[in-house]
Amino acid sequence: MILALIGFVGLPLLVGGASGSLTAAAVRDWYPSLLPPPGRPPNWLFAPVWTALYIGMGVAAWRVWRQVLPHRAALRLWGWQLLANALWTPAFFGLHNPGLGLVVIVPLWGLILLTLRSFARLDRVAAALLVPYLLWTSYATYLNAGFWWLNRL
Repeated sequence: MILALIGFVGLPLLVGGASGSLTAAAVRDWYPSLLPPPGRPPNWLFAPVWTALYIGMGVAAWRVWRQVLPHRAALRLWGWQLLANALWTPAFFGLHNPGLGLVVIVPLWGLILLTLRSFARLDRVAAALLVPYLLWTSYATYLNAGFWWLNRL
């Protein structure tokens, strides 16, 4: 049981760590050159927020995995949203392309919502653990759209 928890939490943290390594150079060089939308948080805030969100995401999936009821569809959605999450950083930061980032983050938001609803049928606590992730991704979608709009060529 504890190994499964470590796995479910470790996987999103691994995705986050890989994303962070892709982001580092762009955050230092390219990102500061962009016109920011109003309400952009300081750069130091992203790492602790995403770390907490990845942990919550992993614990939520672990809680659903423990359910006796069928949970495969819910965990499949969780996997798809994690994949979309992993694709956003290379799209936005890796390719320096806020437009492509927006193309990735909008479906990501929908997948998070579907995952949350699916988890809610099985475990309300698991669903509640995804609410901050949905809210932060809503905010990130606004920021992504703002960066795209303000920095169009």
